[in-house]
Amino acid sequence: MAPPTPDVTYPEAVVPLDNLQGLSPETRFWVDDMYMLTMLQLQAYRATGDRKYLDRDAHEMVAYLDRLQQPNGLFFHAPDVKYYWGRGDGWFAAGMAEMLRTLPADHPDRPRILAGYKLMMAAAAEVSGRGRHVARADRRSRRLARILQLRHVQLRADHRCQARLAGCATYAPAARRGWIAVVGYVDQNHDVTQVCAGTGKFDNMQYYLDRRRETGNLHGQAPVIWAATALLRDEK
Repeated sequence: MAPPTPDVTYPEAVVPLDNLQGLSPETRFWVDDMYMLTMLQLQAYRATGDRKYLDRDAHEMVAYLDRLQQPNGLFFHAPDVKYYWGRGDGWFAAGMAEMLRTLPADHPDRPRILAGYKLMMAAAAEVSGRGRHVARADRRSRRLARILQLRHVQLRADHRCQARLAGCATYAPAARRGWIAVVGYVDQNHDVTQVCAGTGKFDNMQYYLDRRRETGNLHGQAPVIWAATALLRDEK
């Protein structure tokens, strides 16, 4: 969050560095930033109690909500990559859930974040249990619908996406469906199978569908543990 200096470059930033208006110089409007970027500020606030971290965090999240969330509740990977990437939507859902656990009721950005969260969770409940790497949400996109009807997309799902949505969904039935879908992919060595490898943005649907699947990849391992702890916390 420090002011940019001449010796530091931000190759993926899309906000003019001389007009950040309170946003991080790292702002690039990729959907997964809404965990990676906001969680650092949120943890800083939790550790120090310094309100500046929370205010930065909420301001950044509102900017991303306004830029990436679609009327159906889901998020494009980036403004120039208009696909509903399941893993990325999971990142945003997790970021909002954690933010709302800490954000005071009277914080001026809370209503906007809560509205975005509820809209996203309504969409997530419809796909929970399917765990698709690219979520089908817009019925007007015929090409997307055709691809997502392929059986291999349903079977070889992105289970990090599913675990994250299960852990932060407010609707218990959808969360449990998500959990049941995920645990079926934990093998005898306690590794999560069929986890998609790291995914950058790319404006090509086939790029997302062809992502390599791995066993034990930490992109999947950690969210399964996270989902379990969230469900147990809710039971308490």
